[in-house]
Amino acid sequence: VCKRMDLVCQRMLNQGFLKVERYHNLCQKQVKAQLPRRESERRNHSLARHADILAAVETRLSLLNMTFMKYVDSNLCCFIPGKVIDEIYRVLRYVNSTRAPQRAHEVLQELRDISSMAMEYFDEKIVPILKRKMPGSDVSGRLIGTAPVFSEVPGPSAALTTMQLFSKQNPSRQEVTKLQQQVKANGTGLTALKREISELRIKVQEQQKQLQDQDQKLLEQTQIIGEQNARLAELERKLREVMESTVGNSSGSGSNEQSPRKRRKAVESTDCPRKSKRLRNRK
Repeated sequence: VCKRMDLVCQRMLNQGFLKVERYHNLCQKQVKAQLPRRESERRNHSLARHADILAAVETRLSLLNMTFMKYVDSNLCCFIPGKVIDEIYRVLRYVNSTRAPQRAHEVLQELRDISSMAMEYFDEKIVPILKRKMPGSDVSGRLIGTAPVFSEVPGPSAALTTMQLFSKQNPSRQEVTKLQQQVKANGTGLTALKREISELRIKVQEQQKQLQDQDQKLLEQTQIIGEQNARLAELERKLREVMESTVGNSSGSGSNEQSPRKRRKAVESTDCPRKSKRLRNRK
C-alpha cells in the first residue's frame, strides 16, 4: 500500500471517530433539552426511546474509545473499524429522523454485534503485535527509539516517560477487560433470550398451523353436512312423489271396480218394467 494513501486513510478514520462522538454529543444535548427533569415523567415521554438509544450508543462509544484510542494516541495504529463509524452514523440519523423509533435492542443489534467483534479481534490479534512495537517491551526498546514516539510526554528521560505511560494505561486496561467481560455476559444472556424467543415463536407457529388445520377440517365437515342435507331433501321429495303416485293409482282402481256394479244395477232397473209389462200381457 502507498504510504501516503495509508496515512490519509488513517487520518480519515481517526477524524471520523472524533466527528461521530461530537455528533452524538450534539444529538444527546438536543434530546435532553426536550425531556422533562423528573425521571418518572421521562419514561412516559415521546422521546424516551430516543434517550435510551443515545445512552446505549454512548456506552458503546466509551468502550471503543478505551479499546482503540490509547493506541491511536500513541501513533501505533488508527481507529481500524470504519464500519462501526458508519453504523453509529446510521443509528444517530435514524434517531433524529424518526418520531417513534423501535426499541433500543432492535435498533442497536447490528452496532453491538460488529463493535463487539471488532474489539474482540483487536484485543486478540492486533494488540499483541502492537505491544511488541511499544517502547518498553524489551530492554533495547526502552533505551532506543522511545523519544520520537513519546516526545510529547514530559519527563526527565525516555525510560521514565514510558513507565509513566504504562502506569497510566494499566488501570484503563483493567477497566476495558471488566467491561468486555460484562459485554460477553450480556451477550450470553441475549443469546439465551433470543433462543427462548425463537422457541416461543416456533411454538406459536405450530399452534397457528394446528388452528388452521382445525378450521380447514371444520369447513370440510360443514360442506359434507350441507351435501348430506341436500341429499336428504332430495330423497324426501322423491318419497313424497312416490307416495302421491301410489295414492292416485289406488283411488283410480277403486272407481273402476265400482263402475260395473252400478252398470248392473242400472240394467236390472231398466229390465224390471219390461218384465212387469210381459206379465200383464200374459194375464
